[in-house]
Amino acid sequence: MTTVSKPPAWTTTSWRERLHAQQTRYADRDAVERAAAKLSSLPPLVTSYEIEKLKTEIAQAQAGERFILQGGDCAETLDECRPEIITSKLKILLQMSLVLIYGIKKPVTRIGRMAGQYAKPRSSQTEKGNYDGAEVELPSYFGDLVNGADFTPAARTPDPHLMVRGYQHAAMTLNFIRSLLDGGFADAHHPDHWNLRFVSEADLSPERRARYERLSQTLSDGLAFMEALGDGRIDSLQRVEFFTSHEGLNLIYESAQTKKPPRRDAWYDLTTHLPWIGERTRQIDGAHVEFFRGIANPIGVKIGPTAVADEVLELLRVLNPQGQRGKIVLIVRMGAANVGTALRPIVEAVAASGEPVLWMSDPMHGNGIKTDDGVKTRDFNDILAELEQSIDIHRKVGTWLGGVHFELTGDDVTECVGGAAGPKPHQLHENYASPCDPRLNYQQSLELAFLLGDKLRLSD
Repeated sequence: MTTVSKPPAWTTTSWRERLHAQQTRYADRDAVERAAAKLSSLPPLVTSYEIEKLKTEIAQAQAGERFILQGGDCAETLDECRPEIITSKLKILLQMSLVLIYGIKKPVTRIGRMAGQYAKPRSSQTEKGNYDGAEVELPSYFGDLVNGADFTPAARTPDPHLMVRGYQHAAMTLNFIRSLLDGGFADAHHPDHWNLRFVSEADLSPERRARYERLSQTLSDGLAFMEALGDGRIDSLQRVEFFTSHEGLNLIYESAQTKKPPRRDAWYDLTTHLPWIGERTRQIDGAHVEFFRGIANPIGVKIGPTAVADEVLELLRVLNPQGQRGKIVLIVRMGAANVGTALRPIVEAVAASGEPVLWMSDPMHGNGIKTDDGVKTRDFNDILAELEQSIDIHRKVGTWLGGVHFELTGDDVTECVGGAAGPKPHQLHENYASPCDPRLNYQQSLELAFLLGDKLRLSD
């Protein structure tokens, strides 16, 4: 008889015994321990009750009864913990969710890449550049949780105290978001306050322009009717739920805030509601999978074009051995050129296995390109193409694409090309503000929500 060995005992620090991809190299280990001890002593950023609520909603999305909208910055910076920036990101996510609710006739859960998306994976530990008139090699910028973006030795030296500063800025961001939502945040549910400049752009077809205008007016009329019925009170729209997410890249930060709450028999990563494992860190025998297998949060896993079905199935068995519904979100990021051939075998294998997952499309990360003069960007048409192909594949297999994952901002940046009102390649320099990857701007995000809602409705 074959004996199946049990996995080794899990603790909040058992990941330290594993190969740690993207590991930060701190010079002062005592300072690391002091920062971890400080983080461990601080109150949690989120609660286990909120996490369990999100898990329930993810399970509903797995069953096709709900849709998940996840979006926000490529990498938050500490300097951008400002009310106008937080408000603009929250506003576009809420407005996109209303467009999707109208289009697919299902409730939409909003998850922001906010209040913790301070760490970024990089393809190389170091990079070369010019400093003080000479070419030097310095550590890469791994996000404000680790080091600074300026190309100087001081800024690029990993600083353990930045983990504490990251926690503090995440707490301030969450506090402001909760205050906005508790207070109503009226801009989020009035389409007449929306900036629909792209509707009047010359390169938009008359048919599409008319459809956008009809949808905007229908939303406005419907909400006005609800307000009238409720004597001006539309609490269901004003008091919306909002969850947070970030890549759980820096395991020192994550494990320091991982606790077993009172009256709970499980460990929760209380830095965020939905942490995810990146494409570069999902090795079965690696530190990130080891840490994530022991927490009770719902877990996202990025799946790129090199993934194969057997590898994905093994990940699911390790991360969700009990087959718990609402636990796993597979965030597919293959690129428009690859998704048509690479996605279907994985979807079919997971469906045949009976493993419960939420399928989510991330059409951003596989579609990076560079302009002729070397500027990183993404093309709106490639993003839309990956979304549409993903929806079609799930429809053919008989599964449900239950969520999307966008890098976006509510500001008028010029980072991604295309869309009805998007910049052309020669306009990218006008307001390119991202320290890492290009994001959809307000107009592009809202247009994509209109198109996505239409495609999902027609495919349902």
